[in-house]
Amino acid sequence: MLHHTEIETLDERLGAEKLSRASDLLRAAAHPQRLAILDALGQEQRLCNRELQALLGIEQAILSQHLTLMRDRGLLRCEKEGKYTFWSLERPEFMKIVGCLETCCERL
Repeated sequence: MLHHTEIETLDERLGAEKLSRASDLLRAAAHPQRLAILDALGQEQRLCNRELQALLGIEQAILSQHLTLMRDRGLLRCEKEGKYTFWSLERPEFMKIVGCLETCCERL
């Protein structure tokens, strides 16, 4: 049996800076509409504002706020092509967390 002094904390394994960054990413994703955006982009790879708006039924202004926040926090990237802005995942590995949420929510 391990004694508490032998347990390596998450802070020790990741370092304070990485743990803080991970916390920022989780906060940026921690909203039902933002999780839905991440899920849609995880399935489709790349969508424009109009496609996301139609798919998720989110008002344009609210969608824009969510997308900007997640871009600024490093979860999404955007590319302008003509009059369209296309969004994709900056960190596709983050979809593992979304998958874990699906599993956890089955038992709620």
